[in-house]
Amino acid sequence: MMSTPSSAHAVHNVPVTTLPPVAIVRAMEIINTDIPDVKVLVPQRFGDHRGFFSEVYSRRLLAEHGIDLEFVQDNQSLSATPGVLRGLHYQLPPKAQDKLVRVVRGAIRDVALDIRLDSPTFGKHVITEISAENWHQVLVPIGFAHGFVTLEPDTEVIYKVTADYAPELERGIMWNDPALGIDWGVSADAVILSERDKKHPQLSDATDLF
Repeated sequence: MMSTPSSAHAVHNVPVTTLPPVAIVRAMEIINTDIPDVKVLVPQRFGDHRGFFSEVYSRRLLAEHGIDLEFVQDNQSLSATPGVLRGLHYQLPPKAQDKLVRVVRGAIRDVALDIRLDSPTFGKHVITEISAENWHQVLVPIGFAHGFVTLEPDTEVIYKVTADYAPELERGIMWNDPALGIDWGVSADAVILSERDKKHPQLSDATDLF
């Protein structure tokens, strides 16, 4: 499994130290990754003998710092074993989705792949480890394919999206496309995939991008 520090983010598998936060939003730190449109949000946890309290989302506070998104749906997944890989997924306009991803139990290696044809980072990706322990969240904007692999048993992921689910607009990119060089941190024979995720095209063959 991955040994990259939970505070590190990587583009094309090269770990880098966390960049300075772009803002401190009261009880939340916002961190740029190597692809600045992908951000890591770190809510504070305030603990005492009872446990902890954490404000994990505030639309108003984020909007004050340029992240003005209207989330319309929350999704939750449970993956029973390590090595469950979900991705790389995206949804086309007019139902394209920004995603805000967090983990409430266990840990994942999260991947955001830039599929914007006019982007200087097209075909590159950001890898971030998020877990119930480090309490990080990842903001994946429209124009990115998203996926994750579980690192611990019984991992639960919750993510907010800015558009309703539209199966006719669902698309995907092959998780192990050799041209992308994504290091998922697990061997190919240990990965557990859905039948759908086994059939996505390589990026070079994908016809519906941004």
